[in-house]
Amino acid sequence: MKILVTGANGQLGHDLVKLFAGKYEIHGLGREHLDITNEEQCNRIISDLRPEVIIHSAAYTAVDKAESEEDLAYKINAFGTRNVAVAAEKVGAKLCYISTDYVFDGAGGNPYREYDNTNPQSVYGKSKRAGEQLVQTLSSRYFIVRTSWVYGLYGANFVKTMLKLAQDRDSLKVVSDQLGSPTYTVDLAHFLEQLVQTERYSIYHASNSGICSWFEFARAIFEESGLKTQVVPCTTEEFPRPAPRPQYSVMEHLAIRTNGFVDLRPWREGLRAFLKELSETER
Repeated sequence: MKILVTGANGQLGHDLVKLFAGKYEIHGLGREHLDITNEEQCNRIISDLRPEVIIHSAAYTAVDKAESEEDLAYKINAFGTRNVAVAAEKVGAKLCYISTDYVFDGAGGNPYREYDNTNPQSVYGKSKRAGEQLVQTLSSRYFIVRTSWVYGLYGANFVKTMLKLAQDRDSLKVVSDQLGSPTYTVDLAHFLEQLVQTERYSIYHASNSGICSWFEFARAIFEESGLKTQVVPCTTEEFPRPAPRPQYSVMEHLAIRTNGFVDLRPWREGLRAFLKELSETER
């Protein structure tokens, strides 16, 4: 199987290329090799490579910055995705688009199912939802995979930030009124490997299983790392940010279960595996 991964230098892209290397013919392209906003380049590279599967993980992900860079967020997340979808369709490739929990408003109290109405509140969420709609319109063989609270070995993320802050501080305030599900990139990559080998096209919600708040997540990070840093709960109002965050972004994994896939393991198990991986790379 020939697989093209866009955004190969990102957290997920890195782990996809690492996992797939040696198993498949894998082409991991970062922005310097494939600028998805360049329509002509997208068509040329995808036409030359003729992949059977494209995992489209390239994205504009600066959630707060997007509020003041709306054009750029849409250029990458919507129109860049359109370019990839059109080029994929021309060569008959399956397209797997990585999306986000931010397509929901987070105002509910029950886990979101894949076909619940979306209502993004931030520019980032709206631009990613636009990408979904373009994939659904332009591709005949697509998977849309929404994930949440992603962290991995490569790039910046919440887990690394907490560990870094703990080096200098005895206590940290962390938001306790936003609920969701952390997702370890390696676990997500294993799910995507299962998924793209099938023709079970659909929208999927894929995160590590279980629910926590950012406060509970931070506390678990320190507990699993053996750190004594105290975590103090606070409200979203105490930490105002330019972009609104979903208060409740827990996602139901209905499509994973009903299509017969193996679900992602509990989030705390994923966290332990990541911390082990992180410590091994720092030796």
